[in-house]
Amino acid sequence: MQRVIKALGRRDEVEASGLLDGLIASAARHSRRSIVLSSFYRGELPELHRLNIGPDLVFGRLWAETGCRDVLQSMLADRHFAFDVERAVYLTVLHRLMISGSDRHARDWLSRVRVPGAEGLDLDHAYKAMSWLGEIDVAGRSTAEAVEEALYRHRQPLFGAVSIAFFDTTSLWFEGAGGESLGQYGHSKDYRGHLKQVVLGIVLDDADRPIASFLMPGNTADVTLLLPVVKRLRERFGIAEACIVADRGMISADTIAALEAEKIQYILGVRERTSREVRAEVIEDDSLAVPLLIPRQKGETELAIKETTIAGRRYVICRNEEEAKKDAVARAELVAGLERKLAQGDKALVANKGFRRFLKSPEGDGFVIDRAKVEADARFDGLFVLRTNTKIAALQVVLRYRNLLAVEDAFKTAKALLATRPIFHKTDAGIRGHVFCTFLALVLRKELFDRLAARRSRLEWQRVVDDLTDLSEINVEQDGRRARLRTAPGPTIVSTPIES
Repeated sequence: MQRVIKALGRRDEVEASGLLDGLIASAARHSRRSIVLSSFYRGELPELHRLNIGPDLVFGRLWAETGCRDVLQSMLADRHFAFDVERAVYLTVLHRLMISGSDRHARDWLSRVRVPGAEGLDLDHAYKAMSWLGEIDVAGRSTAEAVEEALYRHRQPLFGAVSIAFFDTTSLWFEGAGGESLGQYGHSKDYRGHLKQVVLGIVLDDADRPIASFLMPGNTADVTLLLPVVKRLRERFGIAEACIVADRGMISADTIAALEAEKIQYILGVRERTSREVRAEVIEDDSLAVPLLIPRQKGETELAIKETTIAGRRYVICRNEEEAKKDAVARAELVAGLERKLAQGDKALVANKGFRRFLKSPEGDGFVIDRAKVEADARFDGLFVLRTNTKIAALQVVLRYRNLLAVEDAFKTAKALLATRPIFHKTDAGIRGHVFCTFLALVLRKELFDRLAARRSRLEWQRVVDDLTDLSEINVEQDGRRARLRTAPGPTIVSTPIES
């Protein structure tokens, strides 16, 4: 329905009198928001100050709803620091998620980001907070471990009991001495054997959520870690019935005997090439293989699975045809290169372990290709073997073991996206706290992606970071009056411009 409020007269007379311009100017005083926004987007208003608000809007909420905030605050209740330690830890975690880089960079980054309660915090506060996380109590437990356990109990009513625990390890390297005891020379999975290392282990549950981490000196052998992990899960987390899934580096006769004695279910990768029983009997089993198709982003993974039991020991044998073809091609290229090197003289072979495994010296003088070794190597193409004491079907054993890839993805995230390495801290406590902040960042990252998945939204991590970085509050000034604007949200964010 239309309603005439006032007749202004003929158009030509109104335009000539300037009445229309006066009405527009009068209306503008009541629509300042539109005028400011219009001027800003036309580039007519320079920015007085910009603060990035996106990171805290999202991760601040997840920090609270995952229990990280409440757990830290409760543990700090009887401590009397001169600054807000919970905010310092949150700031470090948020920086690790958004920018990563060194902890020294976090202070400069904070000047451009709104993090409520973190005003006035500096690098020294961050270092003290990480040292607190890495403190060891009289029982030999670090603050970080206590936080993990409290965080698990906080979230357990929502997620239920853990039935499967996936465990794997990686190595992190130091630029400096590596603390008082953690930094040791050992096997580096980053090919940094000339630097001191620390061994990091992470446990995920059956939904790929990080629930525990373990930090050990760099010379700790993987095979010695599994039993302490199981002990802590039982005693500290109260996880008594979980099936332990771990890679081939964890398996040994003593480890398996201990797991059997404690009646702990396990699925462990086996070193096919070095296990005499596997080489001589397991992979020679001629029983019928069952096909298994596993969906992936592009196509499917095709596996052939069978199982055998030898003297009460249950093995599951799995062959990946696609990987088998790749292995065959790689070996053919290696043998061709070996033939070229032989033509150049034996000295060209000395430093190459890949070459040496296919060589023999029949008369003690010179090398020739051992064709029998080449043929024997082909037996392992695309093959992996598992040992388990579970009663579940062989297909389920393989599926559970393949979920161990999620732990490897967590390590890749921790190392690459969240830049846990290299580590510059000089004390064991600082190192523990530094690494644990990455663990907390993984908790928040996983929570975010779980919520996106629930909405059937699959976004790349960098796209999320970019949109959160773009979302800002900007102070501008027009006609002597200041206004605060919020930039237009990116496609991953739901928000609206505001003015104050």
